[in-house]
Amino acid sequence: MPKLTAMMIVRNEADRYLERCLIALAELVDEIIILDDASTDATPEICSGFHQVQLHRNKKPLFLHDEAALRHELWQLVCASNPEWILAIDADELFEPQATVEMPYLLKQDYFPAISFRLYDCWVSEDYFRADGLWNPWLRGFSPYIVRYQPQLSSRWASLKFHCGRLPLAYRRLPHLESNLRIKHLGWLNQKDIQNKYKRALEQDPDCVYFSKDHYESILYPQGKILLKRWVEQIGKY
Repeated sequence: MPKLTAMMIVRNEADRYLERCLIALAELVDEIIILDDASTDATPEICSGFHQVQLHRNKKPLFLHDEAALRHELWQLVCASNPEWILAIDADELFEPQATVEMPYLLKQDYFPAISFRLYDCWVSEDYFRADGLWNPWLRGFSPYIVRYQPQLSSRWASLKFHCGRLPLAYRRLPHLESNLRIKHLGWLNQKDIQNKYKRALEQDPDCVYFSKDHYESILYPQGKILLKRWVEQIGKY
């Protein structure tokens, strides 16, 4: 089987979804390179509990000040591990169960150097995901999550301190295979997290350079204004 290396940035994820996501991820990958952004909780201990994890820690937090620099640092750590395929995933994301069956076929194909997936933002309950406006996974489309490592490509990141993407620019331009596998994003399940994400978005982007004001405001839409679709498992339908 081709080697699959996951890369992840974490910070104070102990009381959220980290352990669950790592359990699911460990079934899919050969190694997990994690860069801890100066966590002050038990996040490092949770990461160290998985034999696939190679944990690196920063003494001072960087994500909220220069996300691109932090992601570039993580990328260099991954490149040093002699990877074949690289999966860029966050600590609150996980593939649906069918991935354990489908992933080997995706990695064995030689036609595309990148593989993209749709992200589904689960909202308040894992049984539902948002489908209004830019939250609509079909309107938002596919995003590359897995790329074949090519050392000749530039590792330059977008020159943005926020919303800089999870992969180097050159890798985002590769032709990619659109997979039917879905990724659940659990980061919006908790009402407190929703409030914190809204506050952080305005603090990071007060002039709405990265997203429109309407999109930021949609984070706090009342329930009646949000369009939810039921999540239905698709095991065995590939």
